[in-house]
Amino acid sequence: MEGRNVKRKRYVYRFNPHTLSYERVEATWRDRLRRAVTTVLPGVVAGIGVAFALGSLIGSPEERMLRAEVREYRAALETLNSDVSQAQRVLADIEERDSAVYRTIFGAKPVAEGRRRPLAGDYSRWEGKASGALIAGTVQKVEELEQRLYSQSLSLDEIYRMAGTKRERMARMPAIMPIAKQSCRMVSGFGMRYHPILHYRRMHTGVDLSAQPGTPVHATAEGRVTTAGRGEGLGGYGICVVVDHGYGFKTLYAHLQDVKVSTGQRVSRGTVVGTVGRTGLAQGYHLHYEVIQNGQKVNPVYYFFNDLTPEEYDEVLEASYSENQCLS
Repeated sequence: MEGRNVKRKRYVYRFNPHTLSYERVEATWRDRLRRAVTTVLPGVVAGIGVAFALGSLIGSPEERMLRAEVREYRAALETLNSDVSQAQRVLADIEERDSAVYRTIFGAKPVAEGRRRPLAGDYSRWEGKASGALIAGTVQKVEELEQRLYSQSLSLDEIYRMAGTKRERMARMPAIMPIAKQSCRMVSGFGMRYHPILHYRRMHTGVDLSAQPGTPVHATAEGRVTTAGRGEGLGGYGICVVVDHGYGFKTLYAHLQDVKVSTGQRVSRGTVVGTVGRTGLAQGYHLHYEVIQNGQKVNPVYYFFNDLTPEEYDEVLEASYSENQCLS
């Protein structure tokens, strides 16, 4: 038999229940398949498990690339969020100057805070998403910044228009004392004061300037007379004059001895509108003078800047703050 290929037989052992012993029999293809499966399958399963574990811990190249991109996007979003916050701070400074400087110069009302705030948005679509809170916060900041920039743009347009009428506006802004400074004395300022006739403390909405009876009283800016005499609802003021200067300004001159103008008359700064008296609820001869800006009575001393030196203005301002009894 030498030199001939002999097919090697494969055997398996099976238990014979009749003889109660294992017998060697020739293996069938099913036996061979079963043996192969039982030998190879554990290795395959183990290999798959190891691959899955490594993939979860390390990730595929595509997953690693995606994670790197996500980190880059998050860093860029955080930088954008920081930049938007900085832009908000710069805009807040511009808004403050708009209200406290630009509009004060022209005597205009500050921009309503509600105009600078957007309506509440719906950011629920970002909930539960990766970096959802950061994205929602940034979107909200950007929307608020857009609204505030739009409002500020409108405000600057308005200031630009006001600047175009600066000469006329300044002519209509109260800017002098209603009585020549050498002919009067500040006796009571703006604020809570004790009333000499009513005998209780109440808001004194103007300043009292003591002067000799008959002393001329001057209009403090250009405007139109709306009241000349005893006006309706102005009984306590006695004989008075009210001038509407436009641009939100009005002035009132009370307790006059007589008037020198008529209702509807146009007056200029310096025009004599009446003389000092003591009509109405007044004690002693004096002028009660008020400045009304956009419907609010304000301290008239702030508008005595045209004909006083800095030293004189400081003296008048200090006198106006003194807590004393008013004359009306």
